[in-house]
Amino acid sequence: MAGGCILLLAVAVASVRGEADKVFNIGAVLSMGDKISDFMQAIVDVNEDMNTLPPRVKLEGVSLPMDRNPIRTAQNVCNHLISAQVYAVIISHPTAGELSPAAVSYTCGFYNIPVIGISSRDSSLSDKNLHTSFMRTIPPYSNQADVWIEILKFLNYKCVTFIHSSDNDGRSTLGRFQNLADHPGIKVEDIIEYETGISEISQKLEEAQGRYCRVFILYASTEDAEIIFREVEALNMTTPGYVWIVSEQALLAPNKPDGVIGLKLVNATDEEAHIKDSVMVIARGFRELYFNSSYNIQPAPSDCSKHDPVWETGQKFIGFLKEVTLQQGKTGRVAFDDKGDRIDSDYDIINIVNGKPTTVGEYVYSQMKTEMTLSLNVQEIQWPGNELKKPRGYIVPTHLKVVTVAEKPFTWIREVEDRSLCTEDEIPCPRMNKTSGEQDVYCCRGYCMDLLNALAAELNFTYSLYQVEDGLYGSFDYVNGSEKKMWTGMVGDLVYERADMVVAPLTINPERSQAIEFSKPFKYQGITILEKKHPKSSTLASFLQPFQKTLWILVMVSVHVVALALYLLDRFSPFGRYKLPSSDATEEDALNLSSAIWFAWGVLLNSGIGEGTPRSFSARVLGMVWAGFAMIVVASYTANLAAFLVLDRPETSLTGINDARLRNPMDNFKYATVKGSSVDMYFRRQVELSNMYRTMEGKNYDSAEEAIAAVKSDGLSAFIWDSSRLEYEAAQDCNLVTAGEQFGRSGYGIGLQKHSLWADQVTLALLGMHESGYMEELDNRWILQGSETCEKNEKFPATLGLKNMAGVFILVGAGIVGGVGLIIIEIIYKKHQTRKQRRLELARHAADKWRGAVEKSPHTLGTSPKSLSLFSKIMNKEEVKKNLASHSASPEATASQWNGGLHH
Repeated sequence: MAGGCILLLAVAVASVRGEADKVFNIGAVLSMGDKISDFMQAIVDVNEDMNTLPPRVKLEGVSLPMDRNPIRTAQNVCNHLISAQVYAVIISHPTAGELSPAAVSYTCGFYNIPVIGISSRDSSLSDKNLHTSFMRTIPPYSNQADVWIEILKFLNYKCVTFIHSSDNDGRSTLGRFQNLADHPGIKVEDIIEYETGISEISQKLEEAQGRYCRVFILYASTEDAEIIFREVEALNMTTPGYVWIVSEQALLAPNKPDGVIGLKLVNATDEEAHIKDSVMVIARGFRELYFNSSYNIQPAPSDCSKHDPVWETGQKFIGFLKEVTLQQGKTGRVAFDDKGDRIDSDYDIINIVNGKPTTVGEYVYSQMKTEMTLSLNVQEIQWPGNELKKPRGYIVPTHLKVVTVAEKPFTWIREVEDRSLCTEDEIPCPRMNKTSGEQDVYCCRGYCMDLLNALAAELNFTYSLYQVEDGLYGSFDYVNGSEKKMWTGMVGDLVYERADMVVAPLTINPERSQAIEFSKPFKYQGITILEKKHPKSSTLASFLQPFQKTLWILVMVSVHVVALALYLLDRFSPFGRYKLPSSDATEEDALNLSSAIWFAWGVLLNSGIGEGTPRSFSARVLGMVWAGFAMIVVASYTANLAAFLVLDRPETSLTGINDARLRNPMDNFKYATVKGSSVDMYFRRQVELSNMYRTMEGKNYDSAEEAIAAVKSDGLSAFIWDSSRLEYEAAQDCNLVTAGEQFGRSGYGIGLQKHSLWADQVTLALLGMHESGYMEELDNRWILQGSETCEKNEKFPATLGLKNMAGVFILVGAGIVGGVGLIIIEIIYKKHQTRKQRRLELARHAADKWRGAVEKSPHTLGTSPKSLSLFSKIMNKEEVKKNLASHSASPEATASQWNGGLHH
């Protein structure tokens, strides 16, 4: 780095060799004449320092005294400074009059001429819209907020009451303090703003006195501070326990009380030192501007009456000046922020002891740590009321307003006529009736009530309990058509300080944590789904469930295909038909198609095989393969039948939050949660659940009780809510069941006001209760009670009943009925066949009889044509059969006809 600078300097020296020195004018508007001589001497010192300015570059001072009249001051700047083409101006603050430095800043800023203030600390000069080219080597008054924050952090104070004037400096200081207080968690408990020149502030101080916070920060002028200190003394607000941290100006009040802590800016009034630092900053800025070859240094404006183009060199020069840092300046480390305000200024920490200021610490820049550091000797501080021990900074209230909400099993409520009717394990918890405007009396008991009593006993506080008026947990939303969002429910009661503590199943989530303070969780839980238990559906075809329909069809088809294959193999095999030597068996005894079908079914159903088995080797091989197939199918069916009918079936139809019916619900499937609840916020916050949130948004219920009742009455298919409550409901009602795994895991916490003094104590008490097992006792008493009333199906395997196997019995019954029907048909068919056979037998018998008679007595018939025709009809069997078949007469009538015909 050093080598680069030397090389750059050599180039610059070579470029200006043989040329005359370049002179740049620097202006100064100072309040006292002796300071002008200090300014001129600083110019001489810089010109003599060969390492500060570029070679052959000199500075020359042009000065004039500060006028109290801002208009004349602006004219003097134009006539004496701008006309001399100054490249920068140094100004101080006048002994009287506030506007003269601003007039110089306005005038020079119009021409982009940098202005460096050495004593003006007004916050208005930091406004770059008005003072575009203004810088200063002294910090504004508002920078005291940086030191106050460090003091509060060092003393571990978490709350303050801020008192400030209503002018620009007071409000700027408050704004800077609030911005810095967010990170360390310092709460501005109250803000008291007063008009400059106040005569009465006691009422606002009395209100602040009634708060818990006892740390006060005062930003006031010396005159206003004198009035405020007088009121503070009258209200006894400088007694032990109070802490007062005041501004530099307030520390100069003649009646400042003992014990206050204030600040004093180091070298605040040493204008000579500030002048030297300002000249050095300008010289360093010129060096950077001169050696930057990309810029051509243009002459400065010289006439206020001309409208010359914008002086671009001035704009660049201001940027270089803001980047200058003096590590060892006359007033300490000199550096600037982007507004041109001095940063890293040194302060002394002052404590008033017996009316005299005593230095008890300092806020300085550490070269080793390269940051501002605070050192404070707390043992030497004398606090208000001549106390030597550091005050706590707050008073701990011993009586708290506690709010809760009805939610089984955490808070059970019972309405009564009078609070005296509450039992020993109940706590009176009134609720405001919106209709009547009066409080209805209730008695509360449950998990949270026992927890509240335990906390009160552990932390030694008393309380008054009430139910939240709107019955909500708390969400940040528009209320009653308002244009501004507000917190509702129990969270709203904490935010708007209607309650000190929430003892209820209040879920910890990011939105609420930004508005209120939470203890560590007293119970961990998640979100789950409640639905009505679906009874096991056992249809008449339950025994068919092990196989799908397609598999049943394939088995049926396979039976007949195998039967056909067996028949064909046995039919066309040369060894499929044979004849025993001593047997009259014919081809009719071979395996026919009907026998093959019976064989295939017999093997499949393991019914035993009698006759009609395959005879050829090929058919028997196929028969063995079919037997193996049947064994596998039957074994698989038996195993699956046990799984379907003996083991428990799932009692819920939902698999969890990712179930398709939740992601893409049908019209007949409704699910919801409680509007404005933590579950509602969870779905609103999760992008992947946005579709579900839009589906539920218009269907959400006002309370968990309404939603659970809707599930029981089949008005709601699924209710999404905290797992603790839903598991309790499922344990109490065996018709309800929780579905799927928990999601969105979180915890229930005790709610407190932001930066509450009770937060740490409540958390430590809860941790102790967890370790001692007290929280487990509460779980057993309030949440797990009653769970044994439901049948625990998982402990005992389900047995089959008639409902499960009814289809099998119906199948057997159908087989019996079918068999009876078939036997009836067979009997009818057999009778018909028997009747037909008897007719044929009678006809044959009659024919044989007549044939014998004719053969024995041929002369009886004669040889006439009529006799021959009759004999021919008698002898023709086929004709006789046809006549008998078409004749409806009985066999006896037929025989009579034959006899009559013969006799005829």
